[in-house]
Amino acid sequence: MKLKVDIMQTIQQNHFRALIKPTRTALAVATLVALAGCAVNPRLATPEEVTSRMNDDVSKMYVGQAAISGPLTFEEAVARTLKYNLDYRLKKMESAVALGIADQASFDMLPNLVASAGYRTRSNDSGGTSIGIVDRIESVRPSTSEERRHSLAGAEFSWNALDFGVSYYRARQQSDQFLIAEERRRKVVQNMIQDVRAAYWRALGAQRLLADTNSIIDRANTALGRSREAETQRLISPVQALTYQRALLDAITLLNQRRQDLEFAKRELAALMNVEPGVTFTLADTAEAKLPPAPKDVRKLEEMALLQRPELREEDFRKRITADEARKQMLSIFPNLSLDFGRQSDSNDLLYNNSWTQGGARLSWNLMKLFSVPAMQRTQAQQESVDQARRMALSMAVMTQVRIGVERYRLALDDYRLADNAAQVDRRLADYTKAAVNSRLESDLEAIRTQARAVLGAYQRMSAYGAAQVAFSRLYNSIGVDALADNFEGDDLPALTERVRAQLKALEAEQLPLTSNLFGQLPQVSVRVAGVDDAVGQVRMTAQVKEFLQRNEMEVSDNGMPVTFTLTRVQKDGMEKASWTISAIDTSGKPRGQAMHTATLPADARQSAYEATLAAAMTSQLAQLRSWVAKDAQ
Repeated sequence: MKLKVDIMQTIQQNHFRALIKPTRTALAVATLVALAGCAVNPRLATPEEVTSRMNDDVSKMYVGQAAISGPLTFEEAVARTLKYNLDYRLKKMESAVALGIADQASFDMLPNLVASAGYRTRSNDSGGTSIGIVDRIESVRPSTSEERRHSLAGAEFSWNALDFGVSYYRARQQSDQFLIAEERRRKVVQNMIQDVRAAYWRALGAQRLLADTNSIIDRANTALGRSREAETQRLISPVQALTYQRALLDAITLLNQRRQDLEFAKRELAALMNVEPGVTFTLADTAEAKLPPAPKDVRKLEEMALLQRPELREEDFRKRITADEARKQMLSIFPNLSLDFGRQSDSNDLLYNNSWTQGGARLSWNLMKLFSVPAMQRTQAQQESVDQARRMALSMAVMTQVRIGVERYRLALDDYRLADNAAQVDRRLADYTKAAVNSRLESDLEAIRTQARAVLGAYQRMSAYGAAQVAFSRLYNSIGVDALADNFEGDDLPALTERVRAQLKALEAEQLPLTSNLFGQLPQVSVRVAGVDDAVGQVRMTAQVKEFLQRNEMEVSDNGMPVTFTLTRVQKDGMEKASWTISAIDTSGKPRGQAMHTATLPADARQSAYEATLAAAMTSQLAQLRSWVAKDAQ
């Protein structure tokens, strides 16, 4: 009977295999066809796609820009460049992306909490027979503990110590990458203002002299025609006529060269301000900005440049990134601890328990990593040496730029003075010649030549002035000073223009800044102690307050924000309540804030006791003091 059953099972299995074999073949063929259909071939962009991209980009280049409504001042040109320049927009977006990545990296330090849900199905039952481990007796009755169809669900909490350490240092590196992006954005701002300063004054010179240039060229062309006519009619000798014509052509050529050189600056200025092509504008014919004298304390400028140049500050952040990378690699040699805890659920009815909680801890250590420690240390030392050498080379380049910038600016000032004197002489000579001209050909030629020389002298003067502005801007840029505080994003165009104007006035007054603008100036506070009858005690307490404020990075000055410390004493039942009232007003006289601290003392306490209560009052209200000073600084 058993033999008959085995024969029947064998027949059924062979029949099933015979049925399934064509099905598997068809499935394999269908899979190959699907994979072949998924092959991706290179595809060129269609003309419609290119045209759509072009139109979309052009339509977004000038969105949200205020129209130029009148003559453009230098301050407005700088403000428009800061607000609308596309290169600056790009750097600002890169900084925003870097900040987002840094914020995202901080989430990697959190433990993992994974929720899962699924569904499983199969065409037949799982399971099988078993054999005894000791007696080797085989159980021929197949069994299963899993349904063909069942759903799964779970939530698991896991934490890995090594992943936490790596994520921590990676988050620090991403934060430094954001700071690097900010330094590059600072550099873009500095370069943009330098380019605007160079282009604006050259363009203004071309605009001022355009009418005189066209007049002289028209006169020269008229005289050129008269000369050719006189040569044709044999009124003058050919040599005299050709010499005359050559002189006129030389004058016209020089004027055209100067005019073209300066007029290109207007197109550069329009590109910096992101002005739409075809939009015409004029520059305000304002007085030329005063050129500060050349600085003398070059050593101090070098120190400022080494302190605040964006390139060197970027290297500071790269140094921290390199150090964190070394720490991140060293973490891999330590033992790794991982913890997990979770709740699972299975709808399988054949299970004894359909829901359960599980957890575990594991400690692992890759001992082979220990052999890589010497190589890691050598690599770290080599990388630090490379970083140091790069910083030293960059520092030397920065110091050289500062010294060259000072010398270039000094020479540019000399060239401008010479060009200014020469332009004045040429103008006076042209006026004399114009008054003395008569109808003779030689006199007409001399008048045109002197007029052309006067215009060329004016061009040379404006070019020299523009070169001096460029030299000053390069010197300013080589120090790494921000021409405007880095908080102008929310300003509209008129407000930003006023801020630029105020900054330029301060620059003319102070020449070149000799203190760093990156770390800010210490907040200034003026101090007054009231309510103390003893004059000696009042002096001691005033000195105590000043020392406390200076120790907490607040500078005491007569021009600072007024802060008053008033002592009030009330005696009762042999005890005394000493209250210190700290009040502050801003520089315009408006109240800034008030705080109070009270202590209980014995009656007729010593002076040292009141000094102790003053120290306690200042310490307890330090945060309040800082907030008042910060608001006043804004």
